[in-house]
Amino acid sequence: MSRRCELTGKGVLTGNNVSHAKNRTRRRFLPNLNDVTLLSDALGRSFKFRISAAAMRSVDHRGGLDSFLAKAKEGDLSPAAAKVKKDIAAAQSAA
Repeated sequence: MSRRCELTGKGVLTGNNVSHAKNRTRRRFLPNLNDVTLLSDALGRSFKFRISAAAMRSVDHRGGLDSFLAKAKEGDLSPAAAKVKKDIAAAQSAA
């Protein structure tokens, strides 16, 4: 399983550990990923995603999964999240 947020595309970054003596060794900065279940109001069901803590705050700030995915860029989403976005858009246009 990749270390990438399914909603924002946030992934692993690399950098250096720098000691007091300025010795540099390579390191990885991992995203803070959590397995969460988010509820879609338009579809009336829940979806499991592996998203970052920052994405969780963004979903809450925008008012839920439906409104977050409406504004999300297609390139940042995982294939599963893109399918959910398409299903939500279809359900909202039909209603």
